[in-house]
Amino acid sequence: MRKLLFVVVFAGACIVLGGCRSTEAVNPCDVQIGSHSAVTPAPRPEKEWWMPRHQGVLDRIQEGNVNLIFIGDSITHGWEKKGKEIWQQYYESLGAVNMGFSGDRTQHVLWRLEHGEIDGISPKLAVIMIGTNNSNGQDNTPQEIADGIKAIVCKLREDLPQTKILILAIFPRGSRDQRKDKTQGATFNPQWAKNNQASELASKMADGKMITYLDINKAFLDENGTLPRKVMPDLLHPEKKGYQLWAETMNPTLQKLLSE
Repeated sequence: MRKLLFVVVFAGACIVLGGCRSTEAVNPCDVQIGSHSAVTPAPRPEKEWWMPRHQGVLDRIQEGNVNLIFIGDSITHGWEKKGKEIWQQYYESLGAVNMGFSGDRTQHVLWRLEHGEIDGISPKLAVIMIGTNNSNGQDNTPQEIADGIKAIVCKLREDLPQTKILILAIFPRGSRDQRKDKTQGATFNPQWAKNNQASELASKMADGKMITYLDINKAFLDENGTLPRKVMPDLLHPEKKGYQLWAETMNPTLQKLLSE
């Protein structure tokens, strides 16, 4: 009876106080670097544009005025293409730097961060959207993808202790077969599910202070939960409309974090 009373009182207190956390945030630095491919830093010298782009980021940060960094793969890289106008509208005046590299996986981001891309800067906020390329086939499990995201967060926390981090859930995407059928959008599929699992695991790092997790994926879907081609024409990379939705949905959280 006493045990039941305690449970009832504790639950009531949680409601009054706005919710109680049963567990503390996961430590992003509990990943062993090199334990699997997603956490083994690696460059991509086979891509002739990759190292020059890396050097371009190094040159840009040397110029200063780096208040906001976007870290990711082709989806982030695309702010310079389909998302260019939206970037200019929302982020250019904020001292934002695009650190998105087409085709990158978590291990490639780790290499870049270890080789100068965050040296000598102290941005207010880092936005991370990475992991979808790790989810191809049997390359990495959801836990391994989450480990890669955690290793990136750990590196940022160690080298940029004053920088807040916004982890975005990995965006919805089509399967290989769905992407081949140009007449249809993407419905929920195993690769999409894998990315959701990885994102959920990564979300456990959010501490309400320096690390925030945000899932804006519903903004890209129609009323049936389908990812339409008018938002992502190839069911992976956003069209201009997709970047507009991204910016509009993320902006309240981003502005809040920048102003704190």
